[in-house]
Amino acid sequence: MDSYLIWILVGFGLVIVELLTGTFYLLVLGLAAFGAAAVAFLGLSFPIQAITATVMTAAGSWLVHLYRVKNSQQQMPSMDYAQPVKFEAWVDQGARIARVQYRGAPWEAKVEGDVQVEPGSSLYIIATDRNTLTVTKTRPA
Repeated sequence: MDSYLIWILVGFGLVIVELLTGTFYLLVLGLAAFGAAAVAFLGLSFPIQAITATVMTAAGSWLVHLYRVKNSQQQMPSMDYAQPVKFEAWVDQGARIARVQYRGAPWEAKVEGDVQVEPGSSLYIIATDRNTLTVTKTRPA
């Protein structure tokens, strides 16, 4: 099989997987594979094909990163924003890390502000960072 056909198949595979994830980085990889396919179709060697794919991937990833940074303020808040959680106990009161109940499961949460919180009281999510919630006493608008 010709190398440009392999690059095209890899490109289509990456674009299809991108449609399932929605991150845009796999789309960049797919477009880079198409660029390498074009170089392969012109009959250039594999190192040139790989360099083309690498340069296109680096440039595309950088552009996606710039776009995300530029538009980060316009993105929708997470689905968890302003949802209530139940305070259970302090994990580390000095660091304001608590254990809360959310969606029927215990979560670790960083409590914002210097408020007194009693077990069973409601707090509200203002941000998420992986598996840690950032919560506050007052409900956000």
